[in-house]
Amino acid sequence: MAQTLQTATAQKPGPDRTKVVVLDEQRRLPAELKRALADVGAQVWTRTPGDVLGAGPGLLPDAEVLLAHASLSPHTVRAVARRLDDEGSRPTVVAFAEHELHLLGSHIHAGADYLVPPFYPDLVRARLRDCHAKAAFSRTMEDVASHAELLSYERELEIGREIQLGFLPESLPDPDDWEIHVRFRPARTVAGDFYDVFELVNKRRLALVVADVCDKGVGAALFMALIRSLLRHTAEHSGLQSLIAADLLGGESDWHEQSRAIPVVGATPLLNAVVGTNNYLTRNHIRQGYFATMFFGVLDPLTGNLVYINGGHNPPVLVSADGADPVLLEPTGPAVGVMPDVTFSLGYAQISPGDTLFLYTDGVTEARSATGEFFGDDRLLRELTRAAVRGEELLDHMDGALSEFVGAAEQSDDITMMAVHWRPPEPEAAA
Repeated sequence: MAQTLQTATAQKPGPDRTKVVVLDEQRRLPAELKRALADVGAQVWTRTPGDVLGAGPGLLPDAEVLLAHASLSPHTVRAVARRLDDEGSRPTVVAFAEHELHLLGSHIHAGADYLVPPFYPDLVRARLRDCHAKAAFSRTMEDVASHAELLSYERELEIGREIQLGFLPESLPDPDDWEIHVRFRPARTVAGDFYDVFELVNKRRLALVVADVCDKGVGAALFMALIRSLLRHTAEHSGLQSLIAADLLGGESDWHEQSRAIPVVGATPLLNAVVGTNNYLTRNHIRQGYFATMFFGVLDPLTGNLVYINGGHNPPVLVSADGADPVLLEPTGPAVGVMPDVTFSLGYAQISPGDTLFLYTDGVTEARSATGEFFGDDRLLRELTRAAVRGEELLDHMDGALSEFVGAAEQSDDITMMAVHWRPPEPEAAA
């Protein structure tokens, strides 16, 4: 087995304590070179190529110099050096020969340093110091390159974040008597969550979107931008067609009649947007494996009527002003981008003055405490019923509940929360 040569001058400081792996099929080490290495205080291990290449993880010495016999092929020496690199050593390769000096040529051509007789201690010490300097310089350059690459990557991520933020609304619509507030906290520089609020059908309807693209990071952020653009573009361009159809049919019917048949205004852009986006994704991007859960609702601000599609998303919660049990807006279809030609059903809800509609992504319910416990659906409902129902106050309450629950634990997923609140009329002053 491998032989370990103890140093003759172990007290020698600093760079003289070089760790050297001698590589040779016969574990040969010329006596003069052996004495020189001992004299300069080097730590030496002798190995065959098979010893190194067949060793398990953590069983190789932390070599600074790979001293290879010139009789070995440069290909074999490079393979051994790579194996030592895998263990974190990054040794400098030095070829040596005692008699057949012509064998050194192929190693020098391959980039190795070299040692030749006479192996005087001062010459060997100088060569090892050169190896130290080269190794230190190499590590410094690698660190500089790694740092530059990291800075470049961080800059690219920052550009991606800025572009992604451009896909989110700069400001939210402000219809009379309504308040809309959002909290958006990505777990990373870029997010897979997104939200959108925009007007439809000649400003007669309000689109409310909260969605979560599967996975996190850059890939999810790219699909977030794609899906958000498809939804908004299709809905906005379908809205005018919906309005014309409603006018031709003599306007909207009573809400209770609409609950038994598809309402004209609002449902058309909603269905076209969700179905069209699903078909586009499954036709063009199904191999990428990205999909999104989403809630897309269309609100009539004058009546509080809401028609929606919940594509596999966490059920939004309608919090009543009169203390009634919260109403969950359950899924009406699968996630968007999973199956082609799927049917999405419409859901209906009635928001009354004083009520708040709370929309969120699974980063809320799947938030973890320091002990690994999930925030969960039950805790979410308990906190919502304890909160003031006013939109922004409700978000403040949920933020506080999440912060208290998570504590010092790291945020593991994007968190998005939206509160849509219908302000009740001010009470009339007593006569």
